[in-house]
Order: sequence, then C-alpha cells, then structure tokens
Amino acid sequence: MRPTSSTPQDPAGLVFDEIGDVKGAVDITYRTGDPAFYVVSRDGFIVAVRDGAVDPNRLLDISGQIRSGGEQGLLGLTFSADGSHAYIDATNRNGDTEITEYAVGTDGVFDPASKRLLLTIDQPYPNHNGGQVRVGPDGYLYIGMGDGGSEGDPQRRGLNVGQLLGKMLRIDPTPLGDSPYSIPPDNPYIGVAGARTELWSVGLRNPWRFSFDLATNDLWIADVGQNAWEEVDAAWADQGAGRGANFGWSAFEGTHRYNRDQPGDGTVPPIYEYPHGDRGCSISGGVRYRGSALADLYGWYVYGDYCSGEVTALEIKDDRTVGQVVTLTSSLNGVSEIAQGPDGEMFALNVDAGKVFAIRPAG
Repeated sequence: MRPTSSTPQDPAGLVFDEIGDVKGAVDITYRTGDPAFYVVSRDGFIVAVRDGAVDPNRLLDISGQIRSGGEQGLLGLTFSADGSHAYIDATNRNGDTEITEYAVGTDGVFDPASKRLLLTIDQPYPNHNGGQVRVGPDGYLYIGMGDGGSEGDPQRRGLNVGQLLGKMLRIDPTPLGDSPYSIPPDNPYIGVAGARTELWSVGLRNPWRFSFDLATNDLWIADVGQNAWEEVDAAWADQGAGRGANFGWSAFEGTHRYNRDQPGDGTVPPIYEYPHGDRGCSISGGVRYRGSALADLYGWYVYGDYCSGEVTALEIKDDRTVGQVVTLTSSLNGVSEIAQGPDGEMFALNVDAGKVFAIRPAG
C-alpha cells in the first residue's frame, strides 16, 4: 500500500469528464471479470458503461414495479464475488424497501425470471430509505438503511436494536431452510434479547452511500444529517469494520446532542462533520481514493454534497484524523454519488441532470 499523500490536490489538475447520460443516475458499480461499469437509474433501470461510453440497452428494467422520485426508486446495486448474481435495493409500489437477487449472464444481462426476494422492510415515510448495497470484503451483503423518515427520528428507531431501520445490515444471501437468507455467525446481535440478528451497526440517520477501502477494508459511511450537520463515519477494519458500532443518531447529530431522551454513551463520533450552509446540506459519499491517475489524492476520502454541488477531498492522516480539506469543484449540483472502479479511479453521478462523470487528470 502506498503512503497517503499529504500534498493538496490542485483542483485545476483534474476534470470531471462527462462520459454519458443516464436519467436519474444514483449508483455505479462493477463486477468481477467484467470491464463494464453498471449505472443504476432511480427510475428503475440499469445500463452499462462500455469502452468509456454509456450503452443505452437496459440490462434490467423494473420501472413498472417500483415507486420512484425523491428518495424512492431503484437505489443501489452490487454483485456477488464471482459476478454471477446481482443484488438490488428498491422501493416497491407500496414504498417499502425490497432487497432482491437476480442471476446475471456473461453478457451482463439480468434474468428477470430469476428474481428472488430476500428481504422486505416496511418504510413508514417516503424519505430516509438509505439505498446502497455492497458485497463486502468478507463476501457478505451489507445494506444501508435510513431511520424510516419524517424528521428527528420520531419513533426513535435509530438506536432501537429491535428495528432494521437506522442501521447497517449484514446478511448472507444464501438461503437457509425456509429463509431466503442466513445470518453470518459473527454478527454482533446474535443472542441479544429482542434484537434483530441482521444488524451490523446502529445509530444511523440516512447512510445514503457507503464504501469499503480497497486497500484496508475499512468501512466508510456518509450519513445524511438532520438540519444542521453532515457527517462522515469511519469504521476501521482492525477494530471490526463497524461490528456492533453505535454511530449515535438520534442521540447525536454529528457530535452535537440531538434527542436527549436517547442514550448518549458508547457512541462512535464521526471522523468529520460540516455544518449546513454554503458547503451544502446533504452528503453524497464517498470513497477513499486508491487509484494512480491522481497521485496527490491517494488515500484521501472524496465525497460530494447534493445541495451545494461541491466535491470535497479530506486528507486522512496516519493517526486517523482529518488534515487538509480541499474543494475539487463547486459546480456539480445534484451530485448523488462519488464511487470507484476496481482500480480505485473515481466516478461522479448527478441525479438531477442524469450525468455520469469520470474524475481524471486535466490535460
């Protein structure tokens, strides 16, 4: 692993190179052995980026099976370690979250007949649905769930271990008996009275986007704040990668006390937070850069903000604190995700304009 760069990235040294249009673009990912990148539309379809251009042929179209718009729709995609199956997160026509598996052909086309429902989670409100799914370094399926919506965690779900909302979930999508999935044996709430065994981490408001560090397997979560603070949570792999961690919501918004009737002890504070205002109001994470094209950014965490259009890089120091903070652009209004390919190079998505950008060196 190369050492983290401490040289600030000159924003003039990189460009956000538009490579195609995908209406409602919210997620981009890849699968083993496939040179394509897969882009998810909130409207309910998936297309591929091949040879640097968007292929308009839809590999999956479930637009007639979901409710979309705002924070609802087809929200996330990931692939099994061998690339043979895909897992999606979408809000069904009732507005509830469904996690679904599909078989995927060697050509990247999803087989609609193979659809297998793994998990349905009731959503009491239309916002704070989370939406991202990722197969982790351990081969298990991680699912980011918001607190159910409305405002201020009214039913206090974030810290309620009997609820799936407001959590990071971790399941094995392999069926077990009559269940469509099983529970990894080291999940932290196994054997805890009244707790859901799917839970991995608790105390999240709306972990819209999260990622695993390609070099270290650390888990990075961009958790959207209430009305004052946005936060970045780091769960270090050598400390369990978030296993049993309590990130504080709704006892805290960032590092600031919020619902005082919620217990504030034992929480993991964010590695970084920023206030609402000129810098934005809704964080769209976010990856720790592990590519080679932008050497000055190696090891920095890069995220966007939907409201301000800023894309920001955080220097992550050896002592696991944030050093320099560099704004890479202020003109990507509607940014929905900063993601990466297997080589660590980065992409940015704009849900409002329906644009896909590759982040590259200028010139």
